[in-house]
Amino acid sequence: MDEVIAEQLGRDHPLAASLDDFLTDKRNAGASGQTIRAYRGDLLQFIAHVDGDLSELTATPIRAFLADLGTLSPATRKRKRAAIASFCRWAVRHDLLEANPMDRIDTIRVPKTLPRPAAAADVAKVLNAICSRRPRKDLPLDRLRDRVLFETAYVCGARAAEVCGLYVEDLDLRLDDEHVRIHGKGGSVRTVLLDDRGYGTLLKLYLTRAGYTNGPLFRASINGSGGPLSYDAAHHRWNGYRQAAGVDIDIHQLRHAHATELINAGVSIEAVRRRLGHASTETTQLYTLLSDAVADAEVRAARRREQRTR
Repeated sequence: MDEVIAEQLGRDHPLAASLDDFLTDKRNAGASGQTIRAYRGDLLQFIAHVDGDLSELTATPIRAFLADLGTLSPATRKRKRAAIASFCRWAVRHDLLEANPMDRIDTIRVPKTLPRPAAAADVAKVLNAICSRRPRKDLPLDRLRDRVLFETAYVCGARAAEVCGLYVEDLDLRLDDEHVRIHGKGGSVRTVLLDDRGYGTLLKLYLTRAGYTNGPLFRASINGSGGPLSYDAAHHRWNGYRQAAGVDIDIHQLRHAHATELINAGVSIEAVRRRLGHASTETTQLYTLLSDAVADAEVRAARRREQRTR
């Protein structure tokens, strides 16, 4: 049994074995380590408020649990509700629940907010605080790794967790046709063009210095014998670098910055959607609200045309 489940619920808890089986099925279906941890944390919190067997689960304790989360943000409450819903659907499929109690639970609506992109100059400050694109030969490998990792998130518009999960085998570095295969949410896979030559040179230098020909691209240990660098470790290291640079940028803003730059450059919504791995253009269209440069250019062009006709 999962050690965290055994420690927090005890092996004799009536739902401990079911939660362990649920997480095992998620893991076998290809869920990322970060997703498994999120499910485990949310469901442990819920199950601690539930008495009785899974077969006896009703909507009443679920409503009570969600009501206790009233001080949390709508997004957090929605995520926890989604974890319970996934667990209940799994239980119904495995004949552990006769009916799904989530059918009686209202959905949680999250107000749409604009993403917060970072200015390119601020991103450059943080990346250069790690090392330059022409690093010294004596630069420690972990510093070079970090520069390439965070620049990968930036130039690909990828989530930090997606970048941490990259393998050398995901790279296609054929000259003038470099691509990377990114494994996204829900088992999706997208191929992203690596069109920044400076970044491509830095990536190849990192591979040469590290000596990697297969396996995790960004490894936890300096000597390369560890597994993939975890999202938590990457987040911690990013915070250290951005503080050193005197810049307040969250790691996820790298992705937003890339998307906004593409929109401002006139790249189509559909092309940006595919590059970022959004399920629908509705999410991508939020970035159009930020593209002041495009709007300003259209206004200027219209005014020039008007002035020429006077």
